Amino acid sequence: MTIIVTGSSGLLGSALARALRAEGTRVVSLVRRAPQGPDESFWNPARGLLDPAVLRGAAAVVHLAGAGIGDRRWNDDVRREVVRSRVEGTRTLVRALTESASRPPALLSASAIGFYGDTGDREVDETSPPGEGFLARDVVVPWEAETVPAEEAGMRVARLRTGLVLSTDGGMLPRILPIFKLGLGAPLGSGRQYWSWISIDDWVLAVRRVLEDPGISGPVNLTAPEPVTNAEFTRELGRAVHRPVMPLAVPGFVLRTAIGGFAEEGVLTGQRVLPRRLLEAGHTFRHMRLGDALAAVL
Repeated sequence: MTIIVTGSSGLLGSALARALRAEGTRVVSLVRRAPQGPDESFWNPARGLLDPAVLRGAAAVVHLAGAGIGDRRWNDDVRREVVRSRVEGTRTLVRALTESASRPPALLSASAIGFYGDTGDREVDETSPPGEGFLARDVVVPWEAETVPAEEAGMRVARLRTGLVLSTDGGMLPRILPIFKLGLGAPLGSGRQYWSWISIDDWVLAVRRVLEDPGISGPVNLTAPEPVTNAEFTRELGRAVHRPVMPLAVPGFVLRTAIGGFAEEGVLTGQRVLPRRLLEAGHTFRHMRLGDALAAVL
């Protein structure tokens, strides 16, 4: 069996590719440089270049490519790149899929829980409408819309709305761990904003479940069943590294000054997201509680 993966050099793509290859699945990575070996194929999403023949006979495509959202200060150029990399990449892939003579039956396309905007303490699931803000309206909604032609062509399409992924190999955790190990960790802003998290192992298991289960399609929240507030996350991470946390929160204006626009939508607001579709499908999470997940990851 062959699975096509975009974004295979990133945190999520590399973890998924390792797991699939370990169980004997052939993984073909779409890359934007000269391919190195038979398990890589060239594409150029910005120029709309992807040979449909590359996709022929694959069991599924897992599309994870896109520019980083929280690794740079937001300015107009970064915002445009965040949107363009997702919309153009998905459009290029879906066009090739619909033109393929023997297209894969399934497309799993990356998305994000930023779709829901700031939900406060209100629980949301896959049936909830989109929220407001740059991430919701300008990024995730048009990003997901690009997958619709694949559905219309008869493919099973799952939109992987991923939350905060816990891993020491990338993402947010490696950036904040040194602060917490010094005993300088503190809640951010009000601390009441919800952070919907998932361990990297559970993310991989969830994607494999979606790959294997023909009954799962549409939006799928990839988050653990028990989201926590930022204040709770701070306490649990302090316990995990055996360090106290600061009693005073970092004010919102300090974060806005330090990291710019991402602070408002990526740090100071949050989503209380439930993985309803996975739970209804009978999926079992390895790490239900944040403390257990952090202990396993660290």
